Amino acid sequence: MSPGAGTGPLRRLVVLRHAKSAWPEGVPDHERPLASRGRRDAPAVGRALVEADCLPDLAVCSSAVRARQTWELASAEWGTPPPLRVDRRLYAAGVEELLAVVRETPSQVRTLLLVGHNPGLEDLILTLAAGDLDGALGTIREKYPTSAVAVLAWRGPAWDTLAPGRALLMSAFVPRGKKP
Repeated sequence: MSPGAGTGPLRRLVVLRHAKSAWPEGVPDHERPLASRGRRDAPAVGRALVEADCLPDLAVCSSAVRARQTWELASAEWGTPPPLRVDRRLYAAGVEELLAVVRETPSQVRTLLLVGHNPGLEDLILTLAAGDLDGALGTIREKYPTSAVAVLAWRGPAWDTLAPGRALLMSAFVPRGKKP
């Protein structure tokens, strides 16, 4: 399936799993911050999105500390970050919850970035993708690591028409920052 198979403008859903988090003792899961590797990798994600020409018109981010820190460090690599919506529903969300959030996106948004968590994000990609360009679906089925980015494309009149099997996985990559 090509992203041109539907009708309407080309839309892209960029799915970003938060960067590597720390596990400080006594800190609730929702409050866990990024680990030093995550603080290195998140800016690399921002740079990779620039290089891939995948800057979003809108970002929706989990309320978890590690997801918000990933967003802050990645978007700091861009001239002017897009509007951000922090949505608690992305924390520990399954496919149906994630799709509900995506379907609320205003129709004028052409590229939407979701910053969230596994296994929900991996399941969302596998649910939406009817195929891929470079075999990345097989890799995602095996593992969708921290800082992973997947770019799905589809044509549709509005986000609320996005349905399982309607998108094409255009690319998937895992940017990593350099160790000091």
